[in-house]
Amino acid sequence: MTDPAGITNFRRFDARITTSGQPSEAQLAEIAALGVRHVVNLALHTHPAALPDEAASVAALGMAYTHIPVAFDAPSEADFTAFAAAMAATGGAPVHVHCIVNARVTAFVERWTRDHGGDVAAARAMRDSVWQPGGVWAAFLGDDGNAARSHRYAGRDY
Repeated sequence: MTDPAGITNFRRFDARITTSGQPSEAQLAEIAALGVRHVVNLALHTHPAALPDEAASVAALGMAYTHIPVAFDAPSEADFTAFAAAMAATGGAPVHVHCIVNARVTAFVERWTRDHGGDVAAARAMRDSVWQPGGVWAAFLGDDGNAARSHRYAGRDY
């Protein structure tokens, strides 16, 4: 099966990890059809694009669900610790990680990859294809040199 084409900023990091912006109900089914067994959501449920009951939608498709609500203006170490625990809990099964536009996610995946001995260049390239963070997100990534600048998004501003 080929990767879904209509999901905002859908990216395949490797054979196990896919990422994206907020999928619709129908797109969750496409993600499940890829063999994904776990969905991790880093977005806030209060966002207008969020699904009404994503946990139930994901469960109905036979996938596990973890919600880690990360405030876009204040990613925290506790958020990252919860994310690392969620990734470990997948036991190596295919996982899809999303937020609203795939900005939070690509930053989390880059840092997680760096901290867990993965392909950092590939994680950075994936993140750069979506955005180049400044401010609190640059600091979150340990990129203090870019903490004073604004975010830049690939293609358009969200």
